Amino acid sequence: MKSLLIPVTMLLLLNTLLSGCAALVIGGAAVTGAIIATDRRTPGAFVEDETIELKAKQAVSKDEPLASARIKIISYNGIVLIVGEAPTEQMRDQATRIVEGVDKVRTVHNEMRIAPPNSAAQRNNDSYITAKVKTSLFGKDSIEGIDATRVKVVTSNETVYLMGLLTRQEADAVTETVRRVKGVQRVVKLFEYNN
Repeated sequence: MKSLLIPVTMLLLLNTLLSGCAALVIGGAAVTGAIIATDRRTPGAFVEDETIELKAKQAVSKDEPLASARIKIISYNGIVLIVGEAPTEQMRDQATRIVEGVDKVRTVHNEMRIAPPNSAAQRNNDSYITAKVKTSLFGKDSIEGIDATRVKVVTSNETVYLMGLLTRQEADAVTETVRRVKGVQRVVKLFEYNN
């Protein structure tokens, strides 16, 4: 595992440098290394997810009509979640088609709403909810025996989406904990189960 960590970290560093984010390299490498070390995905799958997100975002941004949509794309083990808002159903469907065309994408869950883009206040509230959810998974009330770094948390319009590679028991415990967080209106489980 350790022998793979260095080449993967170097690949991510190179990718970061080439994308113009050199200021984040040092801190990003440490965080990336820590995530890879505890993640149940293989280092290759971790890198593929980062690549999927990058390619999908680039492909969507090149589609002129989608420029008016607010789209967030998250990949975990080749399963892609799309959240945000699109003005029309056709634009929502177009986003799905584009992301499905990205190499290594296994499944797409398009949870975009047909609506104008959320206000900055709503997006800030969603970020606050995400922080509270992560705190509930890591903090003093954390779930015994569950490594919260294995849970990807995404909030859009007060709906919390949970992704990760967990056992069914872990997923149920995480979901119950998240449902109790103030401000969470709905929880959507997109877990893959390893038992």
